[in-house]
Amino acid sequence: MISTRRQSHRLSALLQTLSALLIFSSIHAAQDFYKLLGVSRSASQKEIKKAYRSKSLEFHPDKNKEEGAAEKFAEIAYAYEVLTDEEKKQIYDRHGEEGLKQHEQRSGQGGGHGGFEDIFSHFGFGGHSGRRQREQTTPNVDIPLRVTLKQLYLGDTIEVEYIRQTLCVNWQECMKNNQDCQGPGIKVRMQQIAPGFVQQVQQRDERCVARGKMWRSGCRECPNGQTQPEKIDLTIDLQKGMYPGESVTFEGVADEKPGMNAGDLNFVIVQVNHEHYHRDGDHLYVTMEIPLVDALVSRIRSFRRALIEFRRNLTMLIICFSFKTGFSHEFTHLDGHKFTINVDGVTECDHVMRVSGKGMPRRGGRGGYGDLFITFDVDFPDALTKEQRKQIRNILGGRGSEEL
Repeated sequence: MISTRRQSHRLSALLQTLSALLIFSSIHAAQDFYKLLGVSRSASQKEIKKAYRSKSLEFHPDKNKEEGAAEKFAEIAYAYEVLTDEEKKQIYDRHGEEGLKQHEQRSGQGGGHGGFEDIFSHFGFGGHSGRRQREQTTPNVDIPLRVTLKQLYLGDTIEVEYIRQTLCVNWQECMKNNQDCQGPGIKVRMQQIAPGFVQQVQQRDERCVARGKMWRSGCRECPNGQTQPEKIDLTIDLQKGMYPGESVTFEGVADEKPGMNAGDLNFVIVQVNHEHYHRDGDHLYVTMEIPLVDALVSRIRSFRRALIEFRRNLTMLIICFSFKTGFSHEFTHLDGHKFTINVDGVTECDHVMRVSGKGMPRRGGRGGYGDLFITFDVDFPDALTKEQRKQIRNILGGRGSEEL
């Protein structure tokens, strides 16, 4: 008898609240949801939840018999629903309640205040939140893809095999109804915290695979569990000029799981170092060694600086030459084609020469190629022959020292 009276009392309070909600939905003026809950706009979710519990207890129809309490309770419930839904909260913060109404109407929710299911759940009659259930996905998978600088220059097509977990063919036969399941891995149970007031408590339960669905352990239809391995063939299209760190993505190819969408499989480019060339953005860089002896005995016409010191050990020579050598050099590019550079002017130690259009293919629809930067590095020999030393003396225009 006591239980019947309590249910009757709760039902009466529920009807009062529903009536207030209908009136509130049609005629209420714009509310400041933050003020309604008594929190600041920078309040955390924890603070909002705490404030909601306090306010809902204060204006709960079972506890508060004052006129307008049921309507206030409905307002508080709607404010809490909006401020704890990330998408709705952003719309409300930017466009206010009117913008939120327009969003709900476009989404087919009719501008309602979370539906009646939310109100029923506040009174312990079950139901679930009217907030939009966001689709969950399994984690994305990132795999490093080692490629050469030549592959990034030319572009390439790479065939790979990938093994992923896919759903058991008869996985739907292994599910049973369970209203406590509110989504993949989420179980909600009702807990009474005060007479006439029931709270939803969320727990982690991997047996929950979807809303209202739970996995049956030991199901004969799927003896190996929810998933099984599957080998798939993928073709990676490596575009010209792609950068290290870029990804080639296959959407929805990661592992599958009941009640969830498959995540993405990302192949992340890792560039293998080249023997001669190195890359920075769209440009290429290379160092060219110039033998000191060959440079000196060729058609040298001028010096920028004279010799400062010349001793037996030429590694101790502090010198920086300026050559007007008139030399040419043939380079082999990444794709194998050859090109020649001609040096007609003054070439100094550590001089950098820029060759337009010999870099990497440009990305982002810009077209063309970057540039190649060549650094000239003088290679000092460990020793000179007698004839070479004689030629150096003649070039210097003096006798010099016999002991070089």
